[in-house]
Amino acid sequence: MTQSFTPRIEINLAKIAHNAAELVKIYGTKNIEIMGVTKTVCGAPEIARILLDQGIHMLADSKVANLQKMRDAGIKANFVLLKSPSLSEVDSVIKNADISLNTEFSVIGKLSEAALRHNKEQKIILMIEMGDLREGIMPEDLDSFISEVLKLQGVKIVGIGVNFACFGGVKPNEQKMGMLSLLASAVETKFSLPLSYISGGNSANYNWFMAVDSVGKVNNLRLGESIYLGRETLDRLAIPDLYTDAFTFVTEVIESKRKPSVPYGEIGQNAFGVFPQFQDRGQMSRVILGVGNQDVLVAGLIPTTDIEILGSSSDHTVLDPKKCNLIVGDEVTFNLNYGALLSIMTSPYVYKKYSNAI
Repeated sequence: MTQSFTPRIEINLAKIAHNAAELVKIYGTKNIEIMGVTKTVCGAPEIARILLDQGIHMLADSKVANLQKMRDAGIKANFVLLKSPSLSEVDSVIKNADISLNTEFSVIGKLSEAALRHNKEQKIILMIEMGDLREGIMPEDLDSFISEVLKLQGVKIVGIGVNFACFGGVKPNEQKMGMLSLLASAVETKFSLPLSYISGGNSANYNWFMAVDSVGKVNNLRLGESIYLGRETLDRLAIPDLYTDAFTFVTEVIESKRKPSVPYGEIGQNAFGVFPQFQDRGQMSRVILGVGNQDVLVAGLIPTTDIEILGSSSDHTVLDPKKCNLIVGDEVTFNLNYGALLSIMTSPYVYKKYSNAI
């Protein structure tokens, strides 16, 4: 039998479809619409189509190139640029994004100019800083910021949003969401500005959502990890009835030998500038996989069998196979965390294999 290419990521579209449909149903019970985040899967059109089929009509990505990839593949969706554009890419943003998240007036000014040049209107969601200390306008500056943006042509404020648990690990709780709802109401009243999107966060919002009776004015969440890996992102606990194994990473043994467990000779830095430390286990079986940090975030690989990852370099990963009798040519499989999935889907060195069977 012919062996499949390695390294590869096996992508179960049926499981992704199930997760997306369930999340649309769950959040729909309180009138929250989902943006499907495609940056996690590098804007793969195969996955984008699955999200659309399950009722997710807004696709969000942090890379303009991924938005263009999906457009070029014939994907019909409302495309959202998930981060504030850089000044150098405003023309490309106008061409490929229907909506962009923004925090800087100078950038919005350039979007305005580009939109007028291309005879288009760029819709924008203003991101507000509420503790996670990544992107966001400080709440006390929001009114003056909006006043200036409303003077510009070619851009239209359609919403406000916040981000949590991506940089600072700050939780989206009832207090934070209440503040967002109050800000939304104040903006709508003061500026007679109806907001179509009050975007309350991401996959980290699941626990808040399940704990409250009312979500206030929040009507949108940006979901990636919970769709693809079936987890909320505060404690990485599985969401009931969702699949956590829609993606499986498969790689191949390229060496299997008995060797000392501790490097011998004068020790300096390794390839990544670290002085490595090793536990002395005497002579041991050591297995090498033909992938490394250039292919995948090795620290995010979760073995599906009882083996241990000892370390990695650019293109080698060293294992303790324990009681597994691994020989050259054997395939080894791993589940993934978010970082590993993101790196694999971005890597040109990992073959993507799609299936539809559960």
